[in-house]
This record gives sequence, C-alpha cells and structure tokens, in this order.
Amino acid sequence: MPRSARIDIPNLLQHVIVRGIEKRDIFNDDDDRRQFVKRFSNLLVSTETDCFAWALLDNHFHLLLRPRQIPLAQFMRRLLTGYAVTFNLRHRRSGHLFQNRYKSIVCDEEEYLLELVRYIHLNPLRAGLVPTIVELDRYLWCGHAVLLGKGDLPGQATAEVLARFGKSPRTSLRRYRSFVEDGIAMGGRSDLVGAGKQRRQPAPDHPEEREQRDSRVLGSGDFVEQLLLHTEAEPIPAKVPLEEIIARVREKFDLSLTELTSQTRAQRVANARSIICHLAFACGHRGVDIARRLGITGSGVTIAAQRGKKVISEDPGLFAMIDGLGWLRI
Repeated sequence: MPRSARIDIPNLLQHVIVRGIEKRDIFNDDDDRRQFVKRFSNLLVSTETDCFAWALLDNHFHLLLRPRQIPLAQFMRRLLTGYAVTFNLRHRRSGHLFQNRYKSIVCDEEEYLLELVRYIHLNPLRAGLVPTIVELDRYLWCGHAVLLGKGDLPGQATAEVLARFGKSPRTSLRRYRSFVEDGIAMGGRSDLVGAGKQRRQPAPDHPEEREQRDSRVLGSGDFVEQLLLHTEAEPIPAKVPLEEIIARVREKFDLSLTELTSQTRAQRVANARSIICHLAFACGHRGVDIARRLGITGSGVTIAAQRGKKVISEDPGLFAMIDGLGWLRI
C-alpha cells in the first residue's frame, strides 16, 4: 500500500519521531548525545525553527517543532544526515542509521501544544532512563530540564511555552512542573502518537457525513479538513502579489494595516483576514508568508482560509468584486 505524502507546510506544529534502523541504538554514549544536541541546536538557530519539546532515548527521539523558514523535510535531512555521518565515523560503522522514513504528525497547536510538551518530556521517565521526576528535572537529554532552567539549548522556545502557565517566571515554572508531574499517571498516551484523527467525507451508502482517520494529523475532523484544503487546492498559474491582495481587501473593508494585523476579534477584521488567507492560498502563496504578514500562526492561516471561502460565497457583492479581478474560481 503506498505511503501517504507528508503534510509539510511551514508554520505548523509537527511532532517528529525518529527511530534507529531495526530498532538499534542511535545513541551509544553521552558523546553521541552531545554531538546530536549541538547539531540540533545550531540548526534550530540558523533556520529559525521553533522547538517546544525534545527527548533523546537510546534507539529513538522525539521533537516538537514549528518550521518557519525551511520545510520540515529539509530540516530533518540536514539533521539526520549530518548526525549519521558523524556517528558512523566515530563508531567505525557503515550503512543506514535511521529507519528510512521518520514519522511526522501535524498537530492542532492550540489544542495539543502543551499536551505534547508534557508527553514528550515524560518519555525518559516512562522508558526507565530516569527513576523519578526529580531525576528527570536534571536529565540533560530532554527539553524538560531546559524549561526548568537546569539545562541549555539555544533555539528552544522556552519563553513561549512557559508564558502559557503564567506571567511571572516563578509562577510559570511552578505550574509547568506540576503540569508535567500530573501527566505521569496518564500513562503512554497512544492518542498523541499517531492514532490519527478524522477527516469528514461523504459515506457511499448514505448522504450524511462519516469520519475517516488520517494518521498524519492530530486534531479534530474540522482541523483535518481545513488543513488538507491547502494541500489539495490547485493554485492558479498567475501569482497575484500578496500585498495587492491585502490592499484590495483592506480597501473593501475600509481597514488600516494596523487594524488588520491587530489582535482584535472584531468580525469585520476577522472576515478580512480570512478572505486574504483564502485568496493568498488560491494564488499560490506559502502559509508561512501569509502568517508572517498578518501576524498569525500557520494553523490560524489554514483555518482562516476555509472560513474566508465561506464568507466570499455568502456575499454576492464581495464575490462579484473578486470574480471580476480574475484571481480565482470559488
């Protein structure tokens, strides 16, 4: 059965799992781990890739990344190839080190970010590499110690994670530590590692919708459907400049650029952003560029694009304006 293509869209949260070939160890000692962590950190910084969690085990590792400047595939190719060459030279071996295909799961950031941070950072404890959470607090080969200020990894997005637990450093650290400890009793959490969520599709035997699994995505059926809208959409050949799209929509809604990129939830502004996202995707622009220009997340762009299509289809005047520009067929 053919493998599904990865969903590799910049600015989306990705849970990456990499295993050694034939379940063999990929870290033989702490020197191997230091080499990997150094390479990983340098790549995070040089590519401006966000890392929210990571954990190294003996024969596999977990990463929670938000690629921004380069695709995940390019980031992982550089990380894995560079480390494998170093490992093989150091241990006088040849051949493949990793399984041919790493696993990557696109995740709904708002719903799953913190759950995945906790799940990934508890892996060394679940695997028996450390006996207690107190030992995990000091475990060098996991992002948990970095978040607690007991380790260091340039490129890890510690401030963004801790900000979700409180405004003051002391409060956020205490709440984060308690949150992780509460996760010990939850066990292995197979629901977070590729059990797959749903995509709604018409059932052949009755008109109502049914739900199908998509193991590449962790999120609700709506999230899957909205995400795949981008991966399946056919862009038109002629690419309309993003700034022209923004200018046209701003003029239609009588919005300043400051209003458009503000954090307000006003309906008029939300509709304008949604329409821009839909038009920009349809015109072939990358999600990372749209997100950066509007000041929203990559997953927010994808969700807004689906909403924008609906807004346009329900407004005859708006539809006529866009149709007259010849930018897309809705």
